[in-house]
Amino acid sequence: MKPFSQFFVFVVTVSATSYIDAFTRNDFPNDFLFGAATSAYQWEGAFDEDGKSPSVWDTTSHCDSGSNNGDIACDGYHKYKEDVMLMAEMGLESFRFSISWSRLIPNGRGRINPKGLLFYKNLIKERRSHGIEPQVTLYHYDLPQSLEDEYGGWINRKIIEDFTAFADVCFREFGEDVKLWTKINEATLFAIGSYGDGMRYGHCPPMNYSTANVCTETYIAGHNMLLAHSSASNLYKLKYKTKQRGSVGLSIYAYGLSPYTDSKDDETATERAEAFLFGWMLKPLVVGDYPDIMKRTLGSRLPVFSEEESKQVKGSSDFVGVVHYNTFYVTNRPAPSLVTSINKLFFADIGAYLIAAGNASLFEFDAVPWGLEGILQHIKQSYNNPPIYILENGKPMKHGSTLQDTPRAEFIQAYIGAVHNAITNGSDTRGYFVWSMIDLYELIGRYMTSYGMYYVNFSDPGRKRSPKLSASWYTGFLNGTIDVASQDTIQLQRKCSGSSSL
Repeated sequence: MKPFSQFFVFVVTVSATSYIDAFTRNDFPNDFLFGAATSAYQWEGAFDEDGKSPSVWDTTSHCDSGSNNGDIACDGYHKYKEDVMLMAEMGLESFRFSISWSRLIPNGRGRINPKGLLFYKNLIKERRSHGIEPQVTLYHYDLPQSLEDEYGGWINRKIIEDFTAFADVCFREFGEDVKLWTKINEATLFAIGSYGDGMRYGHCPPMNYSTANVCTETYIAGHNMLLAHSSASNLYKLKYKTKQRGSVGLSIYAYGLSPYTDSKDDETATERAEAFLFGWMLKPLVVGDYPDIMKRTLGSRLPVFSEEESKQVKGSSDFVGVVHYNTFYVTNRPAPSLVTSINKLFFADIGAYLIAAGNASLFEFDAVPWGLEGILQHIKQSYNNPPIYILENGKPMKHGSTLQDTPRAEFIQAYIGAVHNAITNGSDTRGYFVWSMIDLYELIGRYMTSYGMYYVNFSDPGRKRSPKLSASWYTGFLNGTIDVASQDTIQLQRKCSGSSSL
């Protein structure tokens, strides 16, 4: 969902072209999944149809008048069969999407909406019928507004019971066809950006926080996410796993991190950043507790796991979902790493400065594929080499600028190369999903910026889809007609030059 990529402006340019080695689809394991992704609010539209109630994302996106919201978005609710056909034509092996909690259970708990249930059953069956493996995210920022109003959402432990009940419905109703479940999207960045940073959904305008709240609610929300995730995982393993034989995991937003210099201070600063940005969520999943550096730094601001909770959280993830867009150099010395809209106090807790590796503006950022390879190696070495799915990775460009999105095709190619390198070096990475399948309503860029491999004409009531160069490249790579080597993208560009204008 790439929420905050544009807020780091000090730039160190790195070229990716020399990084790419030749590879083909056949160089990856047979069971490796190549796919693409969307989320419910950004794709479905139909925000008030067929019994759906408001989510917190509906509420906040309606703060401003006009159509700058996801009320219609891509109209995927009505056009899902067309989109599944596009997926099949591309040769996607898997597709990641999310389930709208407020469409399935409008009040957040209790009564199931039969029309919402039927929609997701039909959507999953349609994909299955085309041989496309569903990868389902249960929570992608769209909490039912009723639960936010009742108790404040993720800062209240009541969310654990309600989320587990929601997950239970999904496992029961869809689990025969869904084998890969991600509980919470980008749990790390969701906690950092939405609690203590004035971007909390469900309020109009978004809530402002006192310093005291900023210092505590980020960690309280993260703690409750871990407990909700582990509660739902425990339920799945006890009630469903033997019959359904699926896997459950948690997703983190993963920055590539590397010391800015070879000084001991910068290496130590990088270790602190890794503890806060990776270990915060991943260490409890492995050992049942937070990193020691976080406990020493935060003291009473960091919640404590009870003995029972520690046992429940430990081992509760069958895989780690990685969402990756940005790579940073880390330094201990003051540097112009402008972090204006991410929780400043969280980064002050880390005690480090992040300098963007490559351009990091709203509409563009450079490919830095070694950052992703570094993430995969770090997780392998530090967290017992768990199975990993790259659930999001993609390049933003100004929406409607061109169908000839050569930079995006090159970006995807470079990062798939990084994944291949990591697997060769022992990482248990099992899937790669491009964000996004089609142009979507974006969290920050709204309809100004897009990541899609298919262009969506949002001015057209029919929301016409048109393939971009990146869609053609990905299709060719998946069906084996493109082997990654020098000149491949240029050759494809010439073949597709007749469809380069909108």
